[in-house]
Amino acid sequence: MELLLFILPVFFALSVLVMPQSFVRVYGLLGGLATLVVTIGLICTYNVEGGMHLFISKNWIPQYGLTLNFGYDAVSLMMLVLTSGLVPLILLSNYKNELASNRLFTSMVFFMQLGLIGVFVALDGIWFYIFWEITLIPIYLIAWWFGAPERKAALVKFFIYTFVGSLAMLASIIGIKAFAPSFAYGDLIAATFESKEVAFWLMAGFFLAFAIKVPIFPFHTWQPDTYTKAPMAGTMLLSGIMLKMALYGMIRWMLPLFPEALDCATTPIIVLATIGVVYGAIIAIKQGDMKRLFAFASMSHVGLIAAGIMTASVDAITGSVLQMLNHGLVAVGLFLAVDVIERRLNTRQLSDLGGLAKQAPKFAFWFAALAFVSVSVPFSSGFIGEFMLLKGLYSYDWIIGVVAGTTLILGAVYTFRAYQLSMYGPVKFEGFSDLHWSELLVFAIIIITVVVLGVYPAAVIDFVEPSVKSILELVTTSTPSGL
Repeated sequence: MELLLFILPVFFALSVLVMPQSFVRVYGLLGGLATLVVTIGLICTYNVEGGMHLFISKNWIPQYGLTLNFGYDAVSLMMLVLTSGLVPLILLSNYKNELASNRLFTSMVFFMQLGLIGVFVALDGIWFYIFWEITLIPIYLIAWWFGAPERKAALVKFFIYTFVGSLAMLASIIGIKAFAPSFAYGDLIAATFESKEVAFWLMAGFFLAFAIKVPIFPFHTWQPDTYTKAPMAGTMLLSGIMLKMALYGMIRWMLPLFPEALDCATTPIIVLATIGVVYGAIIAIKQGDMKRLFAFASMSHVGLIAAGIMTASVDAITGSVLQMLNHGLVAVGLFLAVDVIERRLNTRQLSDLGGLAKQAPKFAFWFAALAFVSVSVPFSSGFIGEFMLLKGLYSYDWIIGVVAGTTLILGAVYTFRAYQLSMYGPVKFEGFSDLHWSELLVFAIIIITVVVLGVYPAAVIDFVEPSVKSILELVTTSTPSGL
């Protein structure tokens, strides 16, 4: 059954290319839902106390240390369900748009899903790198083929940033192999380095790749332009799913592989991530372009997740998994709200908007609900996730915890500013149509899911906690307790 995780995306990516154009949008939804059903099946049969479940484990090319090791634990499964859930949701959000009937676009979405799934189940350093790189190709082509007319400069910058980071990670993987018999995850984890300095520089390669993809300040400069110039579906894929690869990589690879380097690396990384939390939020407040505003907001939110992960505490990492699910859902919803406005009015500038609530009450309601859950109000999954992250950061160092906590205030400022300026005030456009059924359904699914996880967060917390503890047992060197 696990092999269907690879087979289904490849099958639908290729078969959609020969589908009649009138059937593409429905076929895409069916393909996305098929992988989601498989993922849910794996979750239902997974034993949370059973640890890592290997479904492929064999030597591939022994003379070079290459293996075929693929498996999953509870953390991997949460990333798989996020990926498999958001793909049909993103396709559904674009259901009424011409892009949903484009064969190439739908094919690239499934190829990207293949790469993401591979990243989350790969237990071999080389395969992790291969699938990491596979994800770059379809998202780049989606943005290149269907992005804004002025997209080229932004995409070249995006490619250079991510390619350099990927090469640095590959160099580190090869470097670790010098201390291990193979590229298998277990062998890389067991590798013993000559000194802390060696571990630090090998860790730096992974960190550069992850810091660019998250992105963590100051490696973020590609993100606002790429998010803004990509088609809305591409932005949803980037923000909702793709950056989770890096956060997952920090948990699965960076912390366990380099415990020797954490003494000197933890504090600087947490400080950079915390700077990004505040910086991203402040810049978001100043934005007039709604899409760019939510791009900086995304940077602020994921900076908090990255900082929490680096504390290497059970609560913070468990909270980070819950917050990754929350961020993926909310990011897709927020960018869909921008898309609803832009497609109807051909503008997303806040200065051009106003009075939309009077013309589209359904949209106003669901956008308001989304705004509230995005600022992590009680009874939303964001409230629990951010509380656990801030608790972990405050326990690490109270100053960092207080600074990171400003995201609660700043997030409310830029979110409700965007809502107020677009929804209220004088009506500047006539004939703004209310939500299409597909858009309304996407908003409803997102809000209901976030609220259910907020009311019953134990569904995720209890599920992933044993796996988080197992991962942290591999981090044999204690992280510093403070600055």
